[in-house]
Amino acid sequence: MIDAVWLLVAALVGVAFTLLAQWVWRMARGARDLGSDAERAAFRTLSLASRAAVHLRGGLEAGDVPRAARTLRALLGSEAIAIADREGIVSIDGRLDLGQAAWQVAESVLQTGQRQLLRGSPDAVGAPIVVDGRTVGVIVAFAAKVRAPLVRATTEVATWCGAQIELGGLETSRTALAEAELRALRAQISPHFVYNALSVIASYISTDPERARDLLLDFADFIRYSFRRQGEFTTLADELQSVHSYVELERARFEDRLSVTLRIEPETLATVIPFLSLQPLVENAIRHGLEPRERGGTVVISSHDDGTHTEITVDDDGVGMDPAALRELFAERSPADRVAHIGLRNVDSRVRGIYGDDHALVVETNPGAGTMVRMRIPKSQPFHETERAVGG
Repeated sequence: MIDAVWLLVAALVGVAFTLLAQWVWRMARGARDLGSDAERAAFRTLSLASRAAVHLRGGLEAGDVPRAARTLRALLGSEAIAIADREGIVSIDGRLDLGQAAWQVAESVLQTGQRQLLRGSPDAVGAPIVVDGRTVGVIVAFAAKVRAPLVRATTEVATWCGAQIELGGLETSRTALAEAELRALRAQISPHFVYNALSVIASYISTDPERARDLLLDFADFIRYSFRRQGEFTTLADELQSVHSYVELERARFEDRLSVTLRIEPETLATVIPFLSLQPLVENAIRHGLEPRERGGTVVISSHDDGTHTEITVDDDGVGMDPAALRELFAERSPADRVAHIGLRNVDSRVRGIYGDDHALVVETNPGAGTMVRMRIPKSQPFHETERAVGG
């Protein structure tokens, strides 16, 4: 009986030793996976900074400042932290009884634009948040005794906060600019076009009611798509549908003077493109390339998958343009042509703004030789959603 008990005890001790050895091995392996102490500290700093950035992009008025303050206090390791703007303390994290001391420091920083130190119980250091050269707020950090490392860290955090707020402002400006550019394109749908479209529809009512009905539906589809309110991006397939409606209205006006050919590779139809980027190119080809010619002409719309990009071209055999005048058009030195070709310039500006200058429109033209406009769109765009994706 005693031998059996000792055997059981020995087995339990063996199991416990094995489990302990496995735990030690896993802890050691986990430490190796996380790297050195410096690497772990860097990872923690970056993690906290990225979390705070999300809450600061809306600014000190509209952003989630309390959450940012909580994260920044953990980043600085301070006893408490306060964030102030020119109106007062926006948020304080840690000791709420330090609000008066925090505002005393913040006022001094706002008046001088310089870092300030307050000795007390506890000490405090305040650093300015500067955006576009103007002090818009203050970071105040508290510690039992403020030392040089906390002073430097608070200053760097305040500078970083200013950069995040500035980035948020740039993003807001970019969105406003994109909306303004879309409004400019929508304004290009002139009363003249509307009058022509409705006049053509009216001319078919008595002679070909079914044709008039189809054209009226095309007109409604074109207007509805052009004035939709959501989404800066769409798919090539959806843009082509709008182009189809526009072309049908123009073909009814031009009759046999206008021919449009599509050469679309099916795999390109899902490509995400800026909203109203193809239709203005087709309109430019018809209005400025073919309409001046008595016999009209042909527009060829093509799309090609070249691996990393989708290449979209609009080619017409119209009157063409002087290359020197084209250069002036894109250099914004010809007011008359800027107005006449607002759609072409607008699309070029938007595409370059979204994808970079290396994605500027490529235009090949000569008087009497027609015009070809090429647009290259990256196939991978993880941060660009279409209206359909946004709407679920």
